[in-house]
Amino acid sequence: MLQGQLNPQTDPHVLHEKPLPDAERAALHTQAKAAMGELIEKAGLTAGQIAVIGCSTSEIIGAKIGTDSQPEVAKTVFEAIWETAKARGIFLAAQCCEHLNRAIIIERAAVPGAEIVNVVPQPKAGGSFATQAYKHFTEPVAVEEIRADAGLDIGFTMIGMHLKKVAVPLRLANNRIGDATVLAARTRPKFIGGVRAVYDETML
Repeated sequence: MLQGQLNPQTDPHVLHEKPLPDAERAALHTQAKAAMGELIEKAGLTAGQIAVIGCSTSEIIGAKIGTDSQPEVAKTVFEAIWETAKARGIFLAAQCCEHLNRAIIIERAAVPGAEIVNVVPQPKAGGSFATQAYKHFTEPVAVEEIRADAGLDIGFTMIGMHLKKVAVPLRLANNRIGDATVLAARTRPKFIGGVRAVYDETML
């Protein structure tokens, strides 16, 4: 190889896509749909609220996060989660990978007045899941941060920076998508005041 040429085996811009058998595609769709449905129920999400999703397709296929982005896997998982959220009127916020500082791809309608930044996610610079969100949303925009009402972390992507205070961990029965561990959280308003304060128990 001549000096200065890229090695397709090590170049971070080159994708090494793997075929996704029908049975595996169906399993991933079922797992993703179940996890999102469970998040909606346990977090008590309602129409107009925002759920942030961080997703490592590398982890889903059993590789180390950030090493093996898989667009076909992302498409399958994204569509299952998106369809489930749309049916309840919930907005998705797709977290990009660390190469874009975990920026967010979201529908413009979900963030009126937000400061928009200019970036179009790609599988190796933003992540395959965020790339699918950008392709599927009606009017996708990128923002540097969001304060979501709940979220799913698929493969240890660290979504905490995009959750409202106070985040409350949720234990999911549907806690695997492929080989990736699925973590979840809802949020609740902060408690303020002292020993004489009275709280609304419906907001706990």
